[in-house]
Amino acid sequence: MPRRNAPIQKRSIPNVTKVLAVASGKGGVGKSTLAVNLAFALAMQRPNSSQKPRVGILDLDIFGPSTPKLMGLESAEEPRLTETGAIVPLTNHGLPLVWRGLMVQKAVQQLLFDVDWRDHDNGPGLDLLVIDMPPGTGDVPLTLGQLVNVDGAVIVSTPQDVALADVRKGVAMFKKISVPITGLVLNTSYFKCPTCTTPHYIFGPPTSFRSTAARLGASVLGELPLVAGLAGAMQVSHRFSATAPIGATFPPTFALFAAR
Repeated sequence: MPRRNAPIQKRSIPNVTKVLAVASGKGGVGKSTLAVNLAFALAMQRPNSSQKPRVGILDLDIFGPSTPKLMGLESAEEPRLTETGAIVPLTNHGLPLVWRGLMVQKAVQQLLFDVDWRDHDNGPGLDLLVIDMPPGTGDVPLTLGQLVNVDGAVIVSTPQDVALADVRKGVAMFKKISVPITGLVLNTSYFKCPTCTTPHYIFGPPTSFRSTAARLGASVLGELPLVAGLAGAMQVSHRFSATAPIGATFPPTFALFAAR
């Protein structure tokens, strides 16, 4: 890991145009679920165009990666290497994915700079890399911010005050390392009764989240409901956005981000 406060030259990730970090101040708020579904939603933009964006996923949660399970790759073989030693991502549902897998000794730097994201080793690179960050404000996000030009960060929270306190820490950290905040997402905001369609704020109303976003000067990208069946579907790698596109829940902020 780079030493704190040491002068480090940021680099672009090879064969990647844009980088979007999906982060949270604490674990268990649905960050990985959002990252996977967001990646699918972004990849499904312009479905009738020959210029569909190529989107990949990098799981930087070194100590507890969950995107392999969400993507149905938990039991997959170890990624192969190219002749130059670069990692070739495993692909499922059309999305390339890389995580620390069995290579515990591999550092964040290798996951960032030694992965060949090109299609079939020599095709086009990614238009956007969605990075599933570990929770908190520790060495991994600091290392990412020091080493890579990150184009934006999405911070995921739940309505509880303890989660919002971590959101404030996360926003402050990203600002300190010059990463712009794309916006905040409130997960499990409410449960909508299937009979009367009345929203029930079982974890508390979203007022504190909205006021926190306003005080931080951050955009609210969306308030996602508690969806029955989502957790079970994701456990068997059925991405929710394929049947209920996450883009229908969010304002067009993500589409605008991907177009930039």
